[in-house]
Amino acid sequence: MLKASNLKKGNVVAISQQIYMAKHIDVKTPSARGALTLYKVRLMNVQNGQKLDQTFKGNDTLEDVELCRRPVQYIYKEGDLYTFMDTEDYNQYTLGGKTLDDQTMWLIDNLDGITALLNDGKIISIELPQSIELDITDTAPAIKGATATGRTKPATLSNGVVVHVPEYMEVGERVKANTETGKFMSRA
Repeated sequence: MLKASNLKKGNVVAISQQIYMAKHIDVKTPSARGALTLYKVRLMNVQNGQKLDQTFKGNDTLEDVELCRRPVQYIYKEGDLYTFMDTEDYNQYTLGGKTLDDQTMWLIDNLDGITALLNDGKIISIELPQSIELDITDTAPAIKGATATGRTKPATLSNGVVVHVPEYMEVGERVKANTETGKFMSRA
């Protein structure tokens, strides 16, 4: 069993004999004394893609679904389908763009470090690596002597995502970006 207060984006739970994945969690803390923290969760049904909004109290319990985790590599996209290959037994799994949602912007050819979540041999979702290394393809020119300031500028990465990088960074430099927050972490 999983407490609602421990629920994280990407967790898979069973509600009314249906399997759902947590897509977005909004935490509301009422100001009244003794009031319980509320967790408004947007869930997605993994079989049919329907969305479900539920509100839980922090001590509510949810049925955690046991999943098999397999290391996979992203291979290619065909239409709205994304194909992954198991790096141990070379099985291929396909997921739709609707299931992957905002993870698709981080999928680059031959990306390793991805974990596939399987239920009864069928892929439900993926977990991306925490960070990914990409090249800066477009940004304003570097400013001389800008290393002392904490100012940032927008930069387009090789996958098309725009992140804010320090002013001294230039086109062609390799950076680490956080796949969950979409923010610049460091130079690679």
